[in-house]
Amino acid sequence: MNGPELTNIPRLYTALAEWLACLVYMAPFRKRLRGGWFAAAAGFFLLVQGAFLQLTGGVPVTWWIPCMAVAVGLMFAFIYTCCDLPALDAGYCCVRAFLLAEFAAALEWQLYYFAAQLSGGTASWFRSAFLGGVYLLVFALMHMIESRTRAGGRLPHVSGREFASAAVIGVSAFLMSNLSYVFTNTPFSSSYRMEVFNIRTLMDLGGLAILYAYHLQRSELRMKHELDAIDNILQNQYVQYQQSRESIDLIDRKYHDLKHQIAALRAEPDAARRNAWLDEMESDIKSYEAQNKTGNQVLDTLLTGKSLYCQKHGIGLTCVADGTLLDFMDVMDICTVFGNALDNAIECEKTISNREKRLVHVSVSQQKGFLLLRFENYCEGELQFEDGLPLTTKKDRDYHGYGLKSIRQTAKKYGGTVTVRAERNWFELRVLLPLPEEKE
Repeated sequence: MNGPELTNIPRLYTALAEWLACLVYMAPFRKRLRGGWFAAAAGFFLLVQGAFLQLTGGVPVTWWIPCMAVAVGLMFAFIYTCCDLPALDAGYCCVRAFLLAEFAAALEWQLYYFAAQLSGGTASWFRSAFLGGVYLLVFALMHMIESRTRAGGRLPHVSGREFASAAVIGVSAFLMSNLSYVFTNTPFSSSYRMEVFNIRTLMDLGGLAILYAYHLQRSELRMKHELDAIDNILQNQYVQYQQSRESIDLIDRKYHDLKHQIAALRAEPDAARRNAWLDEMESDIKSYEAQNKTGNQVLDTLLTGKSLYCQKHGIGLTCVADGTLLDFMDVMDICTVFGNALDNAIECEKTISNREKRLVHVSVSQQKGFLLLRFENYCEGELQFEDGLPLTTKKDRDYHGYGLKSIRQTAKKYGGTVTVRAERNWFELRVLLPLPEEKE
């Protein structure tokens, strides 16, 4: 094995590393192409990547950087074509995949050279087995690390500034790792071939570690932002509950006064028409007093406030609830679950032009040892789901869609679960909570 063979990693090895790295970072995302279409696209991009790198293996050094840029562009095209991602997200994954591929290819070839020098094994089967073993170890390990990183939920979308930061890290690591390959007479390069490889492998590893640390920090900051947003939602729901309680108390006092006024009017001789009118007023008062009396004061307040809002916007809200089943829940948690669920349903109904189809139904019941909260509403259009929850239909996804997350977080607090489904123009949210023993 001669000197140039040491530094020149086989181009097909590099193409395979780039292709596998893309698969690692594509794993958590929803695919545009599925099944056989995805397999066909993956095979196509592997062939294109391998053919391009193989054909450009002998180009002059001046063309090396442009050719590498095209290779990165092919990686981006692979990710963007197969995954349902915005361009910035696909570019961010591409930068991370490129650094991982550079490190895997450099590490494998350096270890192979060292092993071949010791054992003299340069047969094709030995090279293939060594390639498979090292690539399997590197990419399987990285896939496991990435899986643990994203265990908390979906990955947040990438902003322009975040992509630019990741690109700067990736480009810097790549240029420094290959500096000795292009220029040997600089303070940061070496003319000794083994050192050239050490620099390349270690710089790729360093860049990969820095980019991974940046990714973790970015995810933690976004998670903190998400928790803050959920906390704000909880506080807002509780404030709405307090405001509704005050408004309803005022209405109760007004209606109470009206009952006395009606009684005074009835004591006086009056015409039949006025009596009929008074009968109607009294009937309205009785119907108001009877509405949303579930047995739980917090739920009564929430439902009354939402009912008044629904009447104003032509939305039919019905409720069948045994509010006594909610006594074990904290006031804030009841506000969170019912407030967010009803707000989402009402927001959806307001977009429906046909007022006869603006329907929302709520039920609170007991099923064996569980409390079942069910929220249903009519919906139009197809919803996209991610991590078991529908994606927000608003354009700025990073700053919306926390209502259902806060409901799920509250359900987990009580050891419960949240399930969502949308079928035949009906959206259904189910919250299942284990009841305390005394409730059972």
